[in-house]
Amino acid sequence: MNFWKNKKVIVTGGAGFLGRVVVSLLEKKNCREIFVPRKVDFDICQMGAIKRLLAKAQPDIIIHLAAVVGGIGANRKNPGKFFYDNLMMGVQLMDQSRLHGVKKFVAIGTICSYPKYTKIPFQEDDLWQGYPEETNAPYGLAKKILLVQAQAYRQQYGFNAIYLLPVNLYGPGDNFSPDTSHVIPALIKKCFDAKRNGEMSITVWGTGKPTREFLYVDDAARAIVTATEKYNKPAPLNIGTGTEISIRDLVKLIVKMTGFKGKVVWDTAKPDGQPRRRLDVSRIKKEIGFTARVDFAEGLRRTIRWYQRKNEHK
Repeated sequence: MNFWKNKKVIVTGGAGFLGRVVVSLLEKKNCREIFVPRKVDFDICQMGAIKRLLAKAQPDIIIHLAAVVGGIGANRKNPGKFFYDNLMMGVQLMDQSRLHGVKKFVAIGTICSYPKYTKIPFQEDDLWQGYPEETNAPYGLAKKILLVQAQAYRQQYGFNAIYLLPVNLYGPGDNFSPDTSHVIPALIKKCFDAKRNGEMSITVWGTGKPTREFLYVDDAARAIVTATEKYNKPAPLNIGTGTEISIRDLVKLIVKMTGFKGKVVWDTAKPDGQPRRRLDVSRIKKEIGFTARVDFAEGLRRTIRWYQRKNEHK
């Protein structure tokens, strides 16, 4: 608890899905000075905004959660934007943090940085064994550059930057926008929309064969905060559960939990994305003692309940 006493912390993306949970956890740990920059005031893709932010907040620690993200559709539609915005905000923020004497920088990477055909389970040392899956490569590579920068800055400047690699997150407060949401919120919304509109089928992208690993947002926040407290090494850390589920089984589960009685139509003309995703989580357990706590079915139930409550009066 004493780690956070008198620390000034910037949480970029602190008003977002993961960010709100991280900020809440920091508050519970008696971190009194948390600054959450809003894009309208500080567009951290711009160097001038970054300099103003650091001058105003005078942080000891930066937890960089802000990202321009989305599912396969959004990645295919915005490869240039996803590359540029994620690269610019991360690279410039880390460099200016070093120049401003920030004591610790926590960079959040993405599972999308792993090569398309990575042996299962993904180990952190496999990150450079090939090119990422094409649909999200620009985003994945922009994020992976921050690992190179963190390690280079540690080597040359003694800058304490760490790099964390979470899997796909889900939970209450997720992004349910049909244009940019990831698979779990997209499926939940599809099922409830179909029920409300009396539709007898939903359409799902791909074949259903790929597997994915999912981490409940509260577990992700706990891992990030614990790593900020305890981890000070150059090697990246995977954050996940070490389990995978096929998209087909995921769809069956969500259909059952939402009470949708209609048919699932697979649009096989649409891409599947990466064939399999499952992380090796032994390093994070060894380094900071982290293991995920929330069972997947329980996490899904909580997410569906949250969505139902939020939309029942619409």
